Amino acid sequence: MVALQQQPPQHHANLLLHCGANLVPRRAVSAVPTPSATQTWAPIPHSLLIEQVELALHANRLRVVSQAHSLTHDGLRYFGLMEIQNGAVHPDYGWVLGLRNSHDKRFPAGVVAGATVFVCDNLSFSGEIEIARKHTRFILRDLPLLTGQAIGRLVQRWHHQDERISAYKTKAITNAAAHDLIIRGMDAGVCSNRLIPKVLQEWRKPRHAEFEERNVWALFNSFTESLKKSSLAEVPRKTEALHGLLDSYVGLD
Repeated sequence: MVALQQQPPQHHANLLLHCGANLVPRRAVSAVPTPSATQTWAPIPHSLLIEQVELALHANRLRVVSQAHSLTHDGLRYFGLMEIQNGAVHPDYGWVLGLRNSHDKRFPAGVVAGATVFVCDNLSFSGEIEIARKHTRFILRDLPLLTGQAIGRLVQRWHHQDERISAYKTKAITNAAAHDLIIRGMDAGVCSNRLIPKVLQEWRKPRHAEFEERNVWALFNSFTESLKKSSLAEVPRKTEALHGLLDSYVGLD
């Protein structure tokens, strides 16, 4: 395995905890036993997925600067985060990669592009890429190729994420429009009706001065701040729905 220069987890240790997952050290992930394969199902070790993703990142000249890992359902389900350095440095947010894998057939191995906002540890994701629709008998043979292809596609999504955040920051929004989008966010499944007061509070009185400007970026972070108590496994789906709502408002395809 190629050695990658890494730093101790900073933001993401807290991210995993406040999103409802159990933070574990990397060695605990490696210690999880992998179920035996059947004729139609071949699960892969959680740790093997991590290693293959690291190799693919290195091949694309991307560097992992911090990472965090979680296990649920007695180790049958894994979710991880890696903060990625891509050469361009953004002062207020960074690229993250989400990984997931299961040993109970709940979902296939997959990766998702995302971003984390430094001032508040807010997470957002866009477009999960399944490395394989099923844990088929040839997944171990094909995993390096499949992972490399997935990381290549994620790089394109990260660049789109940069364009998206820039558009959010430059699009002003009135209180009336923000209130309408918050209700539409509930309809789109971004948040439940019980979270609406929290989203409104974050919009009206942001806890961080960086979001006092009345733009779509501030509204976006009002939502993501309120989603911190959601299950980490649900955050990608909810923030993808949020992106769909706000992309339409700012005129992005």
